[in-house]
Amino acid sequence: MSLKKILIVVIVLVFPLFTYGQMVPPPIPPPPPPGLPIDGFTGLLFVLGMVYGSKKIFKNNSSKFG
Repeated sequence: MSLKKILIVVIVLVFPLFTYGQMVPPPIPPPPPPGLPIDGFTGLLFVLGMVYGSKKIFKNNSSKFG
C-alpha cells in the first residue's frame, strides 16, 4: 500500500476512535419520584384489567344470545 492509502485509513478509521474515547459520559438521571400510583402494583392492575375485560366480554356475549 502506498503512504497515501495508509494515511487515509488512519485518518478515517482510527482518529474518530480517539475522539470518541475522550467523550465525557452523560450524567446519571434522577431517580423516579416515590409514591407513583403504579409503583409495585403492576401485577394487581393487570389482574384487575383481565377481570374487568372478561366481565365486559361475558356481558356482551350474554346479551346477544339471551
